[in-house]
Amino acid sequence: MPPVEGPLPGSMPGRIPESARPPQDFDPAGLAKRLLRVTRAGTLATLDRSGYPFGSLVNAATDLDGSPIILVSRLATHTANLERDGRASLLLAAGGKGDPLAHPRLTLLGEFIRHDGDSDARLRRRFLARHPKSELYAGFADFAFWRMSVVSAHLNGGFARAADLTAQDVLTDLAGADELVAAEEGAVAHMNADHADAVTLYATRLLGAADGDWRVTGMDPEGLDLALGDATLRLPFPHRIADAAGLRSLLKDLAERARATG
Repeated sequence: MPPVEGPLPGSMPGRIPESARPPQDFDPAGLAKRLLRVTRAGTLATLDRSGYPFGSLVNAATDLDGSPIILVSRLATHTANLERDGRASLLLAAGGKGDPLAHPRLTLLGEFIRHDGDSDARLRRRFLARHPKSELYAGFADFAFWRMSVVSAHLNGGFARAADLTAQDVLTDLAGADELVAAEEGAVAHMNADHADAVTLYATRLLGAADGDWRVTGMDPEGLDLALGDATLRLPFPHRIADAAGLRSLLKDLAERARATG
């Protein structure tokens, strides 16, 4: 999309007092990236042909750089809206016990662009890795994958924890990581087939999750995405990785660290 002139979409300049300071432990970009990578469904808001906003629930996954991916039918109202105007927002909420507003949520704004799932195999593979049951209908003629070109985002992490973010704040920079991008599919398959024990250790020892047959659903320069049924996790890397050799070394180091954790 062309650069946005003026305030970023979704931002409210001047509404927060200049004297207001967020808590020192508040990391807006880090929290936003985690929500983006682990949240499996969200509220899609499109522009209805009547001019009114139209909200609907969609499953979501991410491309390598974090750009949201959805799989929708052209028979749906939200798809008809996107075909007329791709501008939309996607709300991803963590959820949990107690007051829903006490939990973090991220609103992404941008433009959705349709992709042919057969020609863009990466989007299809990454979406179905996150939503395996969607394979039942992903091949239907009326379904297609759409990818959001993010323009901006707004994070609400709870009381006094809000931030307006740019696309660069929430997405993962793939510059110089062509080798890793090319190796990602094979690396995911290799870890799940040959190093399932290490994957489980990542989840249980490093992230404190319950034991189970955890699997890798995606990799990128900044981290590893894991899933067990409907449960999802994000394992951030301690430093950025750009090539296959660096990835292998880091995954080995993380496995050794997990085994030593006990």
